[in-house]
Amino acid sequence: MDTEKPSSSKKKKKTIEISSLADCEDVLHNILSRLPAKSFASAACVNKSWNCVCNSILSRPRIASACSFKASAPLVKHLGPRTPIILSVVHGVMGRDALTDEFREVKFQDHEDIGVNRGICTCGQQSGIVLTVGYLPGLKVDAIPLLRRKEIVQVPVDDTYVDVYLAPPVPMIDQFVMDIQNYTTSVSGCASPVGIIMFGKEDMDQKPIIEKLDYAMSMNTVFVGDERSRFAYRSGDDLRNVCGNPAFISDAVALVFASDKDKPHGTGEIQFHLAMSEGVSAIGPRHKAVSVRANHAEGSTWLTAKREGHHEILDGEQILRHIDQLENRFPQVELYVGVTKRRKCSIGSEKSRLITTLAFHGIRGGDQEYLYVDGVGIKTGDYFQFYQPDHNAALAACRNASENIRNLKLNSSGKGFLGRRDVANSIDRKEVLGGFIFSCCGRGNSFFGGLNVDSFPFFENFPSAPLAGIFCGGEIGRGKLSMTGQESQEESPAEHRYLHVYSTAYLVISYSAAPSE
Repeated sequence: MDTEKPSSSKKKKKTIEISSLADCEDVLHNILSRLPAKSFASAACVNKSWNCVCNSILSRPRIASACSFKASAPLVKHLGPRTPIILSVVHGVMGRDALTDEFREVKFQDHEDIGVNRGICTCGQQSGIVLTVGYLPGLKVDAIPLLRRKEIVQVPVDDTYVDVYLAPPVPMIDQFVMDIQNYTTSVSGCASPVGIIMFGKEDMDQKPIIEKLDYAMSMNTVFVGDERSRFAYRSGDDLRNVCGNPAFISDAVALVFASDKDKPHGTGEIQFHLAMSEGVSAIGPRHKAVSVRANHAEGSTWLTAKREGHHEILDGEQILRHIDQLENRFPQVELYVGVTKRRKCSIGSEKSRLITTLAFHGIRGGDQEYLYVDGVGIKTGDYFQFYQPDHNAALAACRNASENIRNLKLNSSGKGFLGRRDVANSIDRKEVLGGFIFSCCGRGNSFFGGLNVDSFPFFENFPSAPLAGIFCGGEIGRGKLSMTGQESQEESPAEHRYLHVYSTAYLVISYSAAPSE
């Protein structure tokens, strides 16, 4: 008798403790979310209440990110065969060091010594890797490439014939856009996805590609990415996996995030938010293009122009001499022209409509005949403005970006996790899952004279949320520049801007719990 009573007492006491935990769902949620897989599965079978808590944990999205600065690292070994993957060679990375947990912004001295082969990323001595993985219930995700199919021509060599692949001059942009629309429609019921992270081929002009996407997608769709990179990808659809196939060229790839129309009941909503830090300032008067010649072989445009309000036609030497003599001209920094383009645009056979965009082109130089700029697509009559990198403007824009991101913080829990009681009391409050940064390779410590300036707007507001970033060859950023979902005063609705220079694009991903959770 005496030996059984203590055992009975202990058992009763244990039952009381479990019962009290069940009454405190926040604590229970926190404990169960830390269990290993087998223990978690057992906990889900205890009772209906515990099962509901376990289901809410499983339906909550997660993002994890880390950096490695070792010589090489396996990136895809432990990911499932249907998991979409994009590997990209960039100019630098931002993220938490996997060994020290220190957040670092690291620019590479030479990104040409970085390679990707069979899921292994190999680095030089002054380089590294940033890896981000995510579990996003309520969204369907896939990698969709922009392809060019090469023509096969048989060429006689000695006594036989050899197949030679000839690349067509124009990529299938309309097909690319329709592939994204068709995929999104199939999984969500609408043609515009929640967001797109895009990587463009470094020797391909991405302006007409992003222009078509901008035209076709709702303004609620956020675009970010790297305009010029070297990439490899794997799609969840084997028919799209043509990397290494000599019959195809991949000019770009889009990681598409679309709402899941068949998402389980009780799954919350994931949203993409955009903030921008522009790093250039306007200089000099506006000009109007007069004589324009496109050199497609070199990927450049030759032009003459006249200043707005004047009739004299100026050559490149005259234009640049006037710009260099301005008081606010910074010596020995790059120059760009921002060209306002008003063009007809359409997808497939649909009726075209006019859109107005601001496109940046780098200045190559000028002589007594022409002003030479990077890229094509400029026409006679287009107006353009000169721009130069400006670290003071960039610092001010970083502060504005921080304030913009803070608007999302004020509408969130301010924590890395929404407790179940928080959800019940405030369904509209958001949890920030993490973020991505796409920053110009010309920025960083050498541009600002300080460390981690580009990542500061995010970390100031969400220091514990996962964050990863890259230094780009050209920043893609398109969407409503407001964390509250309203139009920003900084963005003119009549002029679309999606490719930037000396700027940083911030993608913030938030989660709103479903009312039933």
